[in-house]
Amino acid sequence: MKIGIAGTGRMGAAMALRLMSLGHQLTVWNRTAGKARALAEAGASVAATPAALAIDSEIVITILSNAAAVDALYLGPEGLLSAEVGGRLFIEMSTLRPSVEQALAAKIRAKGAALVDCPVGGTVGPAREGKLLGFAGGEAADVARAKPILEQLCRRVEHVGAVGSGASMKLAINLPLLVYWQVLGEALSLCQPLGLDPARVIDIFTETSGAPLALRARGPLIAAALQGKDTGPANSDLDLARKDLRLMIEEAGALGLRLPVTSRALECFDEASREIPDSTDAMTLPAHWLRSRRSRGEA
Repeated sequence: MKIGIAGTGRMGAAMALRLMSLGHQLTVWNRTAGKARALAEAGASVAATPAALAIDSEIVITILSNAAAVDALYLGPEGLLSAEVGGRLFIEMSTLRPSVEQALAAKIRAKGAALVDCPVGGTVGPAREGKLLGFAGGEAADVARAKPILEQLCRRVEHVGAVGSGASMKLAINLPLLVYWQVLGEALSLCQPLGLDPARVIDIFTETSGAPLALRARGPLIAAALQGKDTGPANSDLDLARKDLRLMIEEAGALGLRLPVTSRALECFDEASREIPDSTDAMTLPAHWLRSRRSRGEA
């Protein structure tokens, strides 16, 4: 198929490479043009504007960092919806609040096109291998139309309701994992006086009933961070983690709920952001927690 991807950051680029490997014709666009250069070298076409991307594509996938970027992409002077997009299907995969997806869907419908929101669980590695977990929201017919592509990106696609439902599910899925990185740092502080090798400690933790799948997959990275080693490029950075935690708290407030543990985790993440770069991998935060406690004489 002729597929467009707007947003070629880590995840967007990985998805583009996955789809190209399966024979699809890819056109990409990114606000920072340099981030699309590697994909162009791999065989993708690069659109000059989002509007040009929409014209060149049957299906357009969008995956950006926040709601403001999504609004500019779709509604800007040369945005996706400035083109004639009747009959197009948009698959919106950013992590946003459901109300943002619902408002966007109404504007897309007014242009004679359709939207499925389908944020995903997973990082760059699973994206390259087609092993993400997708949470789709939209009309049944639109989701059915999107599924052949989503199933090439995801090991499992769940249609969880109307537009915006995917966004709700993604926030819920991300919540315990983000809170866990703070909890893990606190847990490690209790066994730090034992003087055990960090790799051994993480290996022990991964065998416990409380370990998430992410710890089993990313344990070596966390152990390396605990040893002060270079952990390479971030898979999911601190800035995005803080953004997601804020969205969770805002969405809970809109539902008349409180998230006290999540709120405290955000405070800890905000504290970390004042001491380390926002580009730091969120999975290395347990190591930062231990270092910061030592530097303050708390351990």
